[in-house]
Amino acid sequence: MVSAVKTAHRPFVIQGNLHYNKIPQVLGRPEELEGFSRGRFVMSKPVPLEYGNYYHIFSRGIDRCTVFFEERNYPFFLQRYAHYVEPIADTYAYCLLGNHFHTLVRIRTIEEQESWFTLNQRPGSFQPKNPSQQIGNLLNSYAKSVNKAYDRTGSLFQHPFGRIEVTTETYLRNLVTYIHQNPQRHGLVADFRLWPHSSYDILRTERQTQLKRDDVLTWFTNRQVFEEAHVLLVQDEVLAPLVLDDF
Repeated sequence: MVSAVKTAHRPFVIQGNLHYNKIPQVLGRPEELEGFSRGRFVMSKPVPLEYGNYYHIFSRGIDRCTVFFEERNYPFFLQRYAHYVEPIADTYAYCLLGNHFHTLVRIRTIEEQESWFTLNQRPGSFQPKNPSQQIGNLLNSYAKSVNKAYDRTGSLFQHPFGRIEVTTETYLRNLVTYIHQNPQRHGLVADFRLWPHSSYDILRTERQTQLKRDDVLTWFTNRQVFEEAHVLLVQDEVLAPLVLDDF
């Protein structure tokens, strides 16, 4: 579970373009991310998703192939995501790119799954769902639709999907920022704020959403600090616990 300890945040003013060489206090320093390293996560031996825990979930096309071929694929993936993931997890941030995606989620407990089932008036009787299986079902469902639409065969996503547990609020803030900045890091846009397939704009506005916006803004203190923290690119040494390879 994420630590309940709150860190003190001070507003700051940043002008100009994004920079690597500075990092706002709200994002934390590498030494604050104790217990994390790239070596803790092994793609070939994934740890099952546990109820009540926060995770960075990510996956990439097999052999780095494209998984979103045209604009209509992005909203379709989010529709499939809502169908498979909303019943088993709260989502805090996401970003969809040409050949991979990132999300930050908290896995619902079985009791929370049942409450969601009742609140959303789903038909039939409640049956607990396996979180890892639901993520797998999402990727398989999307892949089958893509294969049919584009007359292709075989796997689409690398297996298994990536997952790294999140255990501190510092890590949460860094991860949210990293996820939103990802399109700029990969050279897809000059300014990540222009990328239309992430949660950044939704989180900074009042648009209706199923995302846990209030929780995210609380991690950063408020909306202003949320936006200011995104102006600076997270340092590479801070990123090490957040991602693998060049995700």
